[in-house]
Amino acid sequence: MPIKHFLQFKDLDTDEINYLFDRARVIKGRFKRYEPYHPLNDRTLVMIFEKASTRTRLSFEAGMHQLGGSAIYLNTRDSQLGRGEPVEDAAQVISRMCDMVMIRTYEQSIIERFAAYSRVPVINGLTNEYHPCQILADVFTFIEHRGSIQGRTVAWIGDSNNMLYTWLQAAELLDFTVHASSPPGYEVDLALAGSSASRLRAFSDPLEAARGADLVTTDVWTSMGFEAQNDERRKAFADWCVDEEMMAAAAPDSLFMHCLPAHRGEEVAAQVIDGPRSVVWEEAENRLHTQKALMEYLLLGRL
Repeated sequence: MPIKHFLQFKDLDTDEINYLFDRARVIKGRFKRYEPYHPLNDRTLVMIFEKASTRTRLSFEAGMHQLGGSAIYLNTRDSQLGRGEPVEDAAQVISRMCDMVMIRTYEQSIIERFAAYSRVPVINGLTNEYHPCQILADVFTFIEHRGSIQGRTVAWIGDSNNMLYTWLQAAELLDFTVHASSPPGYEVDLALAGSSASRLRAFSDPLEAARGADLVTTDVWTSMGFEAQNDERRKAFADWCVDEEMMAAAAPDSLFMHCLPAHRGEEVAAQVIDGPRSVVWEEAENRLHTQKALMEYLLLGRL
């Protein structure tokens, strides 16, 4: 099977994404029934982190162990990558010593350069531009609770960050619409969105973006790497807090998601994230199951 990477959501086609959802459902069921399942016995995942993480490290490391393999953690500060070794050289060495690589870094170009020289599949654990593993888990979570996402509306309230751009790619592949509302100066970059922009409806008023939506979702106002802008962003985003009024405007059976960590009272009200429509904890757990399905597929193909 040719090497397949998962650097953006659109690196897989619609059929492959739906296959992953089917496999995640099976793998999660086995996990809940405490049934051992070790298809990746004797396989090794190397996890390279330039950005801090809780959920990404835990879900990949635990997931690889649960599939029978092993996971090795590398922080760029503690490796030659942090001392100026070319990404291309590191890719050729690391990929000769493992079966798969997950990278959580800053610029998308870094992970693309690594993948170009890798002999094994490379997974994007997060970059400034995209967060495909998170959206894989988010869509799976929606399907678990509400069925097919086709024809639905997802409201994105907040910064036009890696989450939003990945939601747009998912919308293009899975046939749904994204309502997005961001403060002036923080709107979607249409060049980065590319053909996925056809799935976007932009709103200056976040309440209107949420109106009738099947899913309302958001993220922190200041992503990693933009901490210097924190005070400026808190002022700009003051009216973009997902509160009970926004959820009341959404569809009656709408869900709320957040990729976490969350700041209650900033991007989301406590009454919303801790309320009955919130599925953030299931969403977080599903990182584990969808990534196990992804790793299984990238190494073994369809089973």
